Amino acid sequence: MKTKIDMKLISPAELHTKIHNNENLLLIDVRTDLERFHFNIGGIHLPLEEVLQNINSIDLNKEVVFYCEKGIRSLIAIQRLEAKLGVEHLINLQGGMQAWKKHFNNEK
Repeated sequence: MKTKIDMKLISPAELHTKIHNNENLLLIDVRTDLERFHFNIGGIHLPLEEVLQNINSIDLNKEVVFYCEKGIRSLIAIQRLEAKLGVEHLINLQGGMQAWKKHFNNEK
């Protein structure tokens, strides 16, 4: 069984630029309701345990970026979807919301 380690990553700065430029991408937040309520960067909300049941809400014709708090749950979501659908173009926000907040709080 081959383990996939070469997952596509995007930095907070790169993602911010894509969002700002209104690029054709889909953001998916796999965190809990409470985490999303406190802070999010948009996109659709599919908690990790609901991702596979909601495959039809994921437009694979777009660039799809998953995010969570640290990048671990989004990695799990991507691995599950890649195994189920046979796709390899899903992207993980490197460091998740912790990295996003750190990056943008340090810019002030």
